[in-house]
Amino acid sequence: MLYAQTPAHEKRRMLRERLASGELLRFPGAFNPLSARLIERKGFDGVYVSGAVLAADLGLPDIGLTTLTEVAGRGQQIARMTELPAIIDADTGFGEPMNVARTIQTLEDAGLAGAHIEDQVNPKRCGHLDGKSVVDGDTAVKRIRAAVDARRDPDFLVMARTDIRAIDGLDAAIDRAKALVDAGADAIFPEAMRDLGEFEAMRASLDVPILANMTEFGKSELFSTEQLRSAGVNIVIWPVSLLRLAMGAADRALDTLEDEGHLTSRLGEMQHRADLYDLIDYEGYTRFDTNVFDFRVER
Repeated sequence: MLYAQTPAHEKRRMLRERLASGELLRFPGAFNPLSARLIERKGFDGVYVSGAVLAADLGLPDIGLTTLTEVAGRGQQIARMTELPAIIDADTGFGEPMNVARTIQTLEDAGLAGAHIEDQVNPKRCGHLDGKSVVDGDTAVKRIRAAVDARRDPDFLVMARTDIRAIDGLDAAIDRAKALVDAGADAIFPEAMRDLGEFEAMRASLDVPILANMTEFGKSELFSTEQLRSAGVNIVIWPVSLLRLAMGAADRALDTLEDEGHLTSRLGEMQHRADLYDLIDYEGYTRFDTNVFDFRVER
């Protein structure tokens, strides 16, 4: 009832243990707190909070327009609703290295298990669009050092994302990733890898966990979990998938409402009220209320 019972520091510890095992962890993207709870119920390993989804939820493009307050607030809402660890997209850290430090501490306070900081310039772009630019190596390293130095919980996962593959090629991405690991990054998010061989090359070059972004309609082929596991990937995210599916369903429902005047034909596609009430533990709230308000005030 209410929020998750597992404290944030315990979620972070468990995530570290799972990553140390070398297994592949599956982190679907939650577009709201309720979807995070569904991800947990379906047996996944963690929840991903996408910057692109947060921006889209506000009706904005993914070009760095969201603020730290907006991102941390939504991240907290999602993280506190699930027993699973939640990793959040912190874009470029919302400013210079000092801002990155504040970002990490704010996300720690929000209950997140980890965050990734990227090496794009501001304003950033979606990682699977053309025309991206990245900062120089020194600036990228300073961002990660600031993030690592700022965290208070050593189990908070500081992940470095690099977008340089699309600009200067795979070798540059490997070199940048190595420098970011040397700066203290706990894991690497190599964006827009073209094929499994590139993931394998990244795996062979690094001794920290690596993440694969399986976003639809992007630069990377949509590999299966088994393929990614065989390539040595440790975390896979599907950042926007659930939002895309939900918005697609909403689009079709509105067309039906316009054409037919009702949604009777769509009832089979809807989450039943009973399933919703079960997911939000409606019965638990009722029991709680009954147990607390079990007296009468005599007049």
